[in-house]
Amino acid sequence: MNIEENVKQWLSDEDLMREVKYDENADFHFIVEFPKDNIMDVVKPEGKDCIIVACATQVAPQHLDLMKQADGKTRKEFLMDLNFGLNNFLVDFELQVAQDILQQFVITDQIFEDGLTKNELIRTLKRVFKSKLHCIWLIDEKFGTLQINVTPSNENDMFI
Repeated sequence: MNIEENVKQWLSDEDLMREVKYDENADFHFIVEFPKDNIMDVVKPEGKDCIIVACATQVAPQHLDLMKQADGKTRKEFLMDLNFGLNNFLVDFELQVAQDILQQFVITDQIFEDGLTKNELIRTLKRVFKSKLHCIWLIDEKFGTLQINVTPSNENDMFI
């Protein structure tokens, strides 16, 4: 089997594969769901000897509002803490920031072909996801947790 077939099989074996995406700049590009309800990309750039695991995240509008309400010192400390924290995960990251307010972030990691195994692929997916969680938790810690009001309903409840 070649690299594409191996990666596709490993992702399918673990029920992570969601779709194959056409990408003119890649030998292959898979959309995966890891864990449930979190979308990530597994890409082999054209002509490269590695695969990239990536997760891009837009900051929720509610979190943006909380950040805008915070003072400048808090926002700057948050960005410094975020950079130091992500650096500890040994991942690559790109932060899109406007006026000291985090707008979105992209976390990536790569696996070179000579180290590509199913174990390393799953570990990399976990590392990228945990890096994303770190960002979300740090936003909550610095700016407050979002309160989502849900009106309880017994409409389709079997225990009415």
